[in-house]
Amino acid sequence: MSQYYAMGDETLWNPSNGASRLFMSQVSVYQAELGLPSGIGPMRADECRIDPHEFKAFVDALLAWHRGTSHAVMAALSEGFVATVLVLADRAGIEVNWQPARFADDGGLNDVQVPTTPVSPEGAWAAALQHKSRELGRFMAA
Repeated sequence: MSQYYAMGDETLWNPSNGASRLFMSQVSVYQAELGLPSGIGPMRADECRIDPHEFKAFVDALLAWHRGTSHAVMAALSEGFVATVLVLADRAGIEVNWQPARFADDGGLNDVQVPTTPVSPEGAWAAALQHKSRELGRFMAA
């Protein structure tokens, strides 16, 4: 059995039920974390519709959040979800914002971890995540 994630008439992803269930659970987690709707609708009759405008805003906010975290565990936990979302965005033809940005406007730092290794240059972070997303996309049937 499988489910479909579609935008318009195009199927972006056709995962197994288990992978889809885990992904949708993570969508809920990151919607709450970001305080934004994802644009990924509910699963109905094994099909999920994605709103392109809401999804783009979600992807950009997710990237900014992911880039802004300095907590190694939070970064590791979120990396796979971010890479999966980037595959969907790429397949939908959505141009994402790779520029580093502050997600929180309150100026405060939350969940900060003192790094034990040097922080990678800006371009290295984006290149590594893009590479992970491309590799993951090979295993995501459309």
